[in-house]
Amino acid sequence: MINANAVSIKRQGAPEEMVLEQQEIAAPGAGQLLIEQKALGLNYQDVYHRSGFYPLSLPSGIGTEAAGVVLACGEGVDEFKPGDRVAYAGGAPGAYSSHRIMPADRMVKLDDGVELGDVARVLLKGMTVEYLLNRCVPIGTGKTALVYAAAGGVGLLAGQWGHHLGATMIGIAQGEAKCSLARANGYSHVIDRSCEDVAARIRELTGGKGVDVVYDSVGKASFETSINALKPRGTFVSFGTTTGAPPAVEAAQLQKLGSLYFTRPTLVTYTASRQELLDSAGTVFRMLRDGHLRVHRGADYRLEQVVQAHHDLESGRTSGACLIIP
Repeated sequence: MINANAVSIKRQGAPEEMVLEQQEIAAPGAGQLLIEQKALGLNYQDVYHRSGFYPLSLPSGIGTEAAGVVLACGEGVDEFKPGDRVAYAGGAPGAYSSHRIMPADRMVKLDDGVELGDVARVLLKGMTVEYLLNRCVPIGTGKTALVYAAAGGVGLLAGQWGHHLGATMIGIAQGEAKCSLARANGYSHVIDRSCEDVAARIRELTGGKGVDVVYDSVGKASFETSINALKPRGTFVSFGTTTGAPPAVEAAQLQKLGSLYFTRPTLVTYTASRQELLDSAGTVFRMLRDGHLRVHRGADYRLEQVVQAHHDLESGRTSGACLIIP
């Protein structure tokens, strides 16, 4: 039995609903691993879980990404052994903890040269970018993509990834500091939403044609701009809702705006099988190893600072990929 420091919520709501407490962790069961977690990812879906935007069975843990070391293996586990360095991204909330029991088939084994902190910063965000740009709506030379929150964790990786593929990347960020950061990470053009007319700039940058694809993580506040930014037969990829859910999309609206496509994908679907998970994670690690992706290290928070971390994330005060240290 191990006493773990873990964050839990008994009701959904403000960041202050999160409480750090000690929890007893038993030995792993069949097909499970006991992980000593060294670095925890901070992601916007954690806010969705905590706030109530995503329903949870309460009480619940929070967090879905971590990297650490295997302490013990349950019966039937032969792919891992104690001492292995591992990581995961996705699954049931509960990553904000010093130790955790996890299903072995959702774990990824790490090479010795990979820093655990960088993995926890980038695995979920990197796999998100991988499925969006490689499989959901593949982009490359001759394609133009619009990305919101270009200076965030996902946005910075998307800029680099899309640039590597040969696409023209247009980012949207707020303030000159974040716009400069986005320009340094693969974006050919960055629109400052704090002082520019976003719709007008998109028309100007595309010669009035519009973009091939919009990767929209904002939701309600950006919907009209996004759907009107597309060229005929373009695709609206709604993969986040930081300002609330977008309105319902009517088939007739897609028709009238140029035979558009609309999709609401999720990483869960794109990594549903173990092979898909390994392939996606492997592609992210390859991009890092080959120098096509750089990890932009945002702020580090201690586990007892998790309330502040969520306030900073929701208010837009963070940039890059942030980390929680258990």
